[in-house]
Amino acid sequence: MSDGFDPGVALPPGLDIAAIRRAIQFTEESLNDRDFIDLYFEQANVFSAIVGMYGTKALDSVSNYEKHRHSFEAQTRFPDLLRRGAPMPLRPADCLESKASKRPWAIQSHYNHSGWYIVWRYLVDPTRTIKPGAYVVVWRVDVVFLEESDWKYEGSSARSGKGGRTHTFGVRKPATKLRNCAVYQYPGIRLKGGKPVPINGEGTK
Repeated sequence: MSDGFDPGVALPPGLDIAAIRRAIQFTEESLNDRDFIDLYFEQANVFSAIVGMYGTKALDSVSNYEKHRHSFEAQTRFPDLLRRGAPMPLRPADCLESKASKRPWAIQSHYNHSGWYIVWRYLVDPTRTIKPGAYVVVWRVDVVFLEESDWKYEGSSARSGKGGRTHTFGVRKPATKLRNCAVYQYPGIRLKGGKPVPINGEGTK
């Protein structure tokens, strides 16, 4: 694991470490623009959605998983990606959802579907020193198969005239569920106090 990749982690049928490596590189390079970083500081939740979208785009280009061609289904339901050549109706084992989060464990979704999930854990480094030249660092990639029973409903906090978060589902005990699911861990990052920090001790945003 000197390069950060763990070949012992279970992956969806046909997905390999080489494709994930290329997807990380593509995502970091695509987001290496000051305009994206300004967006992050203005609307972090929107930025996370963009990271997940670039992860989807990358895997569509470099792996045997392709974007769901029915855009309404992909944008509003499940999945983002499906195994090329998979028969219809889709089986959960042939579905791959792309998520992104700056948090170390949580996984949230608007649906509680069974299937494979890939989570791009990222941080934003305005100094571009953690990974030289990179504003966005994908510091861990989790890959996990989730059953419907792994999800718990999280009610909406939205109220008329007051806004709030819409309803979501969260994974039960995510740190436990994701144990041994990190197919990639950037060697220069460790968790400290529940936050990713550089091994050299410098803080991150």
